[in-house]
Amino acid sequence: MKKITLPKLTLVIGGAVSGKSRFAENLIVSCDRPRAYIATAQAFDDEMAAKIAKHKTQRGANWDSYEEPLAPWNALREIDASNVVLLDCATLWLSNILLGEHDLTTVKAQLFASLKEFRGSIIVVTNEVGQGVVPDNIMARAFRQQQGELNQQLAAIADLVVLVTAGLPLALKGQLPQ
Repeated sequence: MKKITLPKLTLVIGGAVSGKSRFAENLIVSCDRPRAYIATAQAFDDEMAAKIAKHKTQRGANWDSYEEPLAPWNALREIDASNVVLLDCATLWLSNILLGEHDLTTVKAQLFASLKEFRGSIIVVTNEVGQGVVPDNIMARAFRQQQGELNQQLAAIADLVVLVTAGLPLALKGQLPQ
C-alpha cells in the first residue's frame, strides 16, 4: 500500500450509509502514521450500540479511541500531532449539542478553534442532510438548518472536501491523495 500525505483538515461528507466513514478510515490507514479516533456517538439504544460495535470492528485495534460526544476538543488537546485524527461525526456531535440545549455559538467556537490549533492532520466526517425531503416538524427543520450551516463552515476552513456517494469519493475542494 502506497503511503499518502493528508492536508491539515479534510472534510468527508455524504448521506447516511454512503461509505464516508469507511473512506475516511482508509485514508488514515494509508498514511501509515499513528491514528486516533474521536467518537461522538452515544449508544442510546441497541441498534446504535450495534452500529458503534460494527465501526470499532471495522477499524481494527490500531487506533487510540476517545469518546467525546460533547467536547471533541478535549481529545484533540491530548492527541499528539504525529497522529492522524478521525472525528466521526460532526452530525452526531451537533445532535448531542442541540438535544442537550448547549450554547451552540460557544461550542462551535471551541470546535473550530481546536481544529485550527491542532498541529496534525484531521479528517472530520459529516452527513449531508439537505438533499432529502423537507422535514415535517420544526425541530427537524431547525436541525437541518444548523447541520447545513455547520457543514458550510467546516468546508470553508477545510483544505480538502470529499463527497462520498455509494462508496465513491468525489473531491469538491482540493485534490484526493494519490
